[in-house]
Amino acid sequence: MATLVSSRQSPKRKHQRLVLVVLALVAMVGGVLLAMSALKDQAAYFYTPSEAVAAKVEADKAIRLGGMVESGSLKRAADGVTVTFRLTDGKASVPATFSGITPDLFKENSGAIAEGAFDASGTFRATNILAKHDERYMPREMEGIRYDSKTHKVETAKP
Repeated sequence: MATLVSSRQSPKRKHQRLVLVVLALVAMVGGVLLAMSALKDQAAYFYTPSEAVAAKVEADKAIRLGGMVESGSLKRAADGVTVTFRLTDGKASVPATFSGITPDLFKENSGAIAEGAFDASGTFRATNILAKHDERYMPREMEGIRYDSKTHKVETAKP
């Protein structure tokens, strides 16, 4: 006599599969939590000057402060590397200082993002500056070249 093989899985195999799925989920959640805790100290929050003033950001907390370099506020020290300036968003203005080489696009009335922390006196001590450019920015190498978005053609200016 031939024995019939049931297509149904035994309860033991179902239990093993369920245990494996649960263990995989626990491992994934554990990995995500571990990564989040490791990155917690590396995360830098972005503030505008008015948000930073309103939130009363604590001293020595790493943040990013973004705004426009206030007109008439950019001063370079005699040492050639220290720069003091004010970042504004039109509502509030924050004094800032940076020691290092500034980007070429960093100037008054232009956008900038400064990474660093406030000191006890309320001055933002930047450790890094990122200069922003507007949507019309064109590298020197591309001057005289235009792109027509309607015809999708590249045109060069004739000298």
